[in-house]
Amino acid sequence: MKLLTRGRRRAAAEAGADVPPPAEAPTIRLRGLAKTYPGTVQVHALHPTDLEIERGEFVAVVGPSGSGKSTLLNLIGMLDRPTAGSYELAGVDVSTMKETERTTVRGRKIGFVFQSFHLLPHRTATENVALAQLYVTTDRKARPARAVEALRTVGLGHRLDALPPTMSGGERQRVAIARALVNRPDLILCDEPTGNLDSKTSAYVMGLLEELHATGLTVVVITHDPAVADRAKRVVTIRDGRILSDRRPNR
Repeated sequence: MKLLTRGRRRAAAEAGADVPPPAEAPTIRLRGLAKTYPGTVQVHALHPTDLEIERGEFVAVVGPSGSGKSTLLNLIGMLDRPTAGSYELAGVDVSTMKETERTTVRGRKIGFVFQSFHLLPHRTATENVALAQLYVTTDRKARPARAVEALRTVGLGHRLDALPPTMSGGERQRVAIARALVNRPDLILCDEPTGNLDSKTSAYVMGLLEELHATGLTVVVITHDPAVADRAKRVVTIRDGRILSDRRPNR
């Protein structure tokens, strides 16, 4: 296979093409990434940060409210732009892409799971998952089948036509995980995925994320819950916009 230069890789990614990763490229590579909000008094939400997350890792990012977790999540998820530094996603530099290019790459490369599910209440589980494919080039006729496949992956093959208001919190979160999976991303990015769930359902959802990680997916979970962080293979602690520790707990 002929290797692509960085410039050609980026051009192919921006066009929505399937680009083979460069050898050993991590899923996430941050170099001096920072975010400052302007104002009478500038707020340094994230100080220059270096971080690499390899393909197939399961990482928890922990810290108190206001620590910079959400800022880091928004930058990694390409929902916000850094004020300094660079960010490579699966070997592609996404730091300076135009917004339309970022939307394409984000839709193909990242699956999001949010605390509040963000499901459309008057759409079925299958429709909610299928809608995530609007941002990629999946053939329209193939979208329902891929949505059904994703829902079966998370154990909801019996709830394909259910509306979110008729589902439990755990079922809704599983629909959200199926939606994150449907485009077959490189990265699953979870923002407090168990925040609205009881302890038993939380454990089930974390077990599901562990199963997905075991298939080779890169999973990053933003959380303040020690029980959730304990399920990860690596724990990054952030406080006052700086990474304080990066450890791999002994199992």
